[in-house]
Amino acid sequence: MAPSATPPPGGGLVVFQPVKRRRCAACRGGPLALLVLEEGKPRCLDCADLGHLVFLPRGDTALTRRSREAGALSAVVVRFNRRRGRYERQGLLVEEAALAFAEERCLADAEARRRRRARDAQRRAAEDRRFTEAFAQEIRRLFPGCPAARAEAVAAHASVRGSGRVGRSAAGRALSPDAVTAAVRASVRHLETPYDQLLMQGVPRPEARRRIAERVEATLREWRLREVA
Repeated sequence: MAPSATPPPGGGLVVFQPVKRRRCAACRGGPLALLVLEEGKPRCLDCADLGHLVFLPRGDTALTRRSREAGALSAVVVRFNRRRGRYERQGLLVEEAALAFAEERCLADAEARRRRRARDAQRRAAEDRRFTEAFAQEIRRLFPGCPAARAEAVAAHASVRGSGRVGRSAAGRALSPDAVTAAVRASVRHLETPYDQLLMQGVPRPEARRRIAERVEATLREWRLREVA
């Protein structure tokens, strides 16, 4: 279907991407990649006094808006979708200077966002360090016999942001004794018992936990009662 005299909805200048080969009715140049309809006849951009504009594909909303705002002249580019039976926007024709200005503004915004992301990352890292230190201190308070390096390792593992581990649960963030104990118990289970080997041998998890439960609790009792010199 060739462009018709009925433009798509919306005001302003409309430029068509033809679905068939068309030539300019004025200069006979073609085939035309873009055309304007004047009195039902196709005109190339030069004959329609739009040849100085540059094409900005759709997709970047901020760049499109700023390019339109920065220039005095722009035109919507559309193409007829046969399957859907309607015109669809492809982009915008804008003044080159307006596009350059808009790109500079968007780049400045991107740089500002990059700096903000860097500051946020630094802030989160500092928060994570403070939380991990507090978690390790709570481990030492509840389990004075737990070696300091081990307490730090358990805290670092349990409190990884986005890990879903106990340290990141609501109880963990509140340094609940139950949550802290759960993190220590999990560490003991994996490092002081043959729990992992049992799982690798095909022992069901509940049975594997049952077999090593006493060793885990013995270690926890020892760490609760004995302070490392």
